[in-house]
Amino acid sequence: MLKIYASLAVAAVAGLLGGSYYVALKRTANDPFAECRSSVVVGGAGDIGGPFTLVDEDGKAVTDKSVLAKPALVYFGYSFCPDVCPLDSARNAEAVDLLKAKGMDVTPVFITIDPERDTPAVLKDFTANLHPDMIGLTGTPEQVQAASRAYKIYYKKQDSGDQYYTMDHSTFTYLMLPGTGFADFFTRDDTAQQIADRAACFIENS
Repeated sequence: MLKIYASLAVAAVAGLLGGSYYVALKRTANDPFAECRSSVVVGGAGDIGGPFTLVDEDGKAVTDKSVLAKPALVYFGYSFCPDVCPLDSARNAEAVDLLKAKGMDVTPVFITIDPERDTPAVLKDFTANLHPDMIGLTGTPEQVQAASRAYKIYYKKQDSGDQYYTMDHSTFTYLMLPGTGFADFFTRDDTAQQIADRAACFIENS
């Protein structure tokens, strides 16, 4: 089911960004990161990402400028996710370690799409089990929704009538660079090594 929603989200991203194949080709020709990309974002990279205000694991308000002050891998999920989120987050953490071995400092960021259950304390435990540098972010439902819209993230609560509900959501990981913003995205099919190799290319050319 999650794979179906992920496929739908890919189509939604393409529709939201708009533009044409010709425009994508034209922009790629002048793209300083062209050699790093395995795909082209139709409409331009500037349409993904943007300002947000959220709450960190210590309960403090943070913004995109403070969280994304250095290269970051940004993922939207939820800590109660039974499989996809912890697997993707563990892979992203591994990619960060591979990048560190190359001398590159990259922050893994986990933004919840389930603020009802993902309090700062819950996220602190979740991220601590994945990577010491991982930043967990939550906020009000409105703040989370605003951030998810900026990143073109799809999510929907499957209300079971109890505390054990699940969330349908897209599963992209975004590479964000200071001064550039959105650089590239990764899917569930990308391995930690593939993410590290592509991210390193972007960082070296930034």
